[in-house]
Amino acid sequence: MAHGREELLSSRKFSAKNGVKNLNGAHAISEFHRFFYEESRLNFIQEVVFLMDTSITQMRNIGISAHIDSGKTTLTERILFYCKKIHKIHEVKGKDGVGATMDSMQLEKERGITIASAATNVHWRGHSINIIDTPGHVDFTIEVERALRVLDGAILMLCSVGGVQSQSITVDRQLKRYHIPTIAFINKCDRVGADPYKVKNQLIEKLGHKAVLMQIPIGLEDHHQGVVDLVKMKAVYFEGPEGAQVVFKEIPAELKKEAEQKREELLDAASMFSDELMESVLEGRETQEQIYEAVREATISRQMTPVFMGSAYKNKGVHLILDAVVDYLPNPAQVENDAIDADRDGEKVKLKPVSDAPPVALAFKLEEGPYGQLTYIRIYQGDIHKGDPLYNTRTQTRFKVGRLIRMHADTMEDIDKAECGDIAALFGIDCVSGDTFVKPGLNYHMTSIHVPDPVISLALSQENKKSSDRMAKALNRFVKEDPTFKTYVDHESNQTIIQGMGELHLDVYIERMKREYGIQVQSGRPEVAYRESIQQRASFNYAHKKQTGGAGQFGQVIGYLDPLENGKYEFANEVKGGNIPKEFIPSCDEGFQSAMEKGALIEHPITGVKVVLTDGRSHSVDSSDVAFRTAAFQAFKKAYLKAKPQILEPVMKVSVDGPSEFAGNIFSSLTKRRGIIISSVEDGIFVRVDAEVPLKEMFGYSTALRSLTQGKAEFTMEFLKYTRVPDSIADELISEYEEKKKQSLNQ
Repeated sequence: MAHGREELLSSRKFSAKNGVKNLNGAHAISEFHRFFYEESRLNFIQEVVFLMDTSITQMRNIGISAHIDSGKTTLTERILFYCKKIHKIHEVKGKDGVGATMDSMQLEKERGITIASAATNVHWRGHSINIIDTPGHVDFTIEVERALRVLDGAILMLCSVGGVQSQSITVDRQLKRYHIPTIAFINKCDRVGADPYKVKNQLIEKLGHKAVLMQIPIGLEDHHQGVVDLVKMKAVYFEGPEGAQVVFKEIPAELKKEAEQKREELLDAASMFSDELMESVLEGRETQEQIYEAVREATISRQMTPVFMGSAYKNKGVHLILDAVVDYLPNPAQVENDAIDADRDGEKVKLKPVSDAPPVALAFKLEEGPYGQLTYIRIYQGDIHKGDPLYNTRTQTRFKVGRLIRMHADTMEDIDKAECGDIAALFGIDCVSGDTFVKPGLNYHMTSIHVPDPVISLALSQENKKSSDRMAKALNRFVKEDPTFKTYVDHESNQTIIQGMGELHLDVYIERMKREYGIQVQSGRPEVAYRESIQQRASFNYAHKKQTGGAGQFGQVIGYLDPLENGKYEFANEVKGGNIPKEFIPSCDEGFQSAMEKGALIEHPITGVKVVLTDGRSHSVDSSDVAFRTAAFQAFKKAYLKAKPQILEPVMKVSVDGPSEFAGNIFSSLTKRRGIIISSVEDGIFVRVDAEVPLKEMFGYSTALRSLTQGKAEFTMEFLKYTRVPDSIADELISEYEEKKKQSLNQ
């Protein structure tokens, strides 16, 4: 040990009160860090870290993003342990039945996956780090989306065997959408088939990153022991219980040549961002501080992705990835954030990441708990204190901050102040995800979160009225919490429809309804909103006569129906000479429209019809609004059968994005579903295919597409138009309708 405990305390004037403030520069941080490694078993170190006066420059807001089962939650569990946030490591699918700390939902523990993002706060090397652990499954992409909206940096995790996988591509797109500086961690170097060099190349080729190795492995698979730090040029091993002791040694002889070569590559890449480093490299006198500074600048500007490696499960490399978060990812003051000033015609305002500015915060996630709504916020400007008045610029309402919370998975810690740049939570605030909170007097709005459209639907049914009420309550809660989950009642089929990002997404919500609300719901495929229309002109001449004693009913309408391209309904009055008094014309119009609510083929609404009223007759006593409304209704029904009725189906505009290697599978998947390819664009790595596909054929497409493309493609769809269904499908639909009608008559 370079210094004993007392020696370091006296030589560096190090105390629990002042943290590392009396240490000087990078050397002081290095000294403190080494001391932390060597004395991590001493409890007073933890107290030192938590008592530090953390400024915004010593704050990091990071997320951990990756393909499903890449080890995100396992890494987070180790981070919590090494930062003294927890005292025992639990596995994602642990035999002790506890499960990982950040997977607090019972469904997460059972399935061994992350469903909802979870936030925590840890301290490392005198820095406060807010961490959000996000799901890996594409069905829960909104959790990643809203986490990245408020984060300043990210760890992109990759499996050393699987490499760049389906969701790796998706989360990388999200990272780029929000311009998030990224460091990469290649995990599972202990697994059979591990090849971190292959993964580093995939980062470059498949994701377009300027990936640079910061480490090389000391052994792989069963022989994985540690890593070589290419900046310090030291071998790093992780020894003792749970790998908590970090030991620096000389580089093994067999790795020296490779280490020197990879260091040269690192210096070549880093020196592009620092003239000072480039000069020093040419003269052979580069320092660690110069390398750190150059790599940090390149990472923050998103022009370099430093690559680290290890095995979170085997407790190797986690300390160094924490170091990388502190050394290379930005603090909140280094990230520019804008708001829109509604009082100045939407003028952009650059937010000031300082404590004495008026507070501005964004609500990015909601949770409905047993004690009310919990609102997660990111503070972009100013500090927020307990008791402060705030203003919701969307609802234009004021409220007072009651409870101010710091979250650790599902546990809460009450705090009196949340600082600028921090992530915290509020209790009992009526708001929605994406609301902006400001000091009263400001009228700022922050850009909201990108919410992808739902891609799959299910129809729900419940047992009784009591279950129906509970289901409505559950659905309202889920819609408020999750912007990608939508629900509505189809007025045609009277079915409750839920929409989401995939089958697993909806399955989780159905399971939560059963567990949290005690509702037994049945799910099935929703009915397609078909339409009926006509193909040719048909005339009508119908007289409605009814005599019941006293005043009767009389009204005669004459005219014709015409097909109307790309339209719903038009009515034209061409009656001459007042044969139908003007006051009865609107009633005729109402009668025709009423007749269009149900067609004669499968009783779906009729569309694309122009009704022309040319003549008619009335009676001075017996004619009335009701008489002409009835005459028009019956005239339309009779003429409709002569106009060669047809069934129309909704056609969707579908856009599929995926790797070029799966272009053939994407094309075939669409044509097999009666799709018409409209266009395709290939940019080398990715292909985008636009097509028109009937909605009926799109059920289950999400799962099929993932299967055909190893989960690497995604799609969006929106309604485009109605077109005629093929005769064979029309015959099937009519047969199904007649069978249902027969069954309902027999009941």
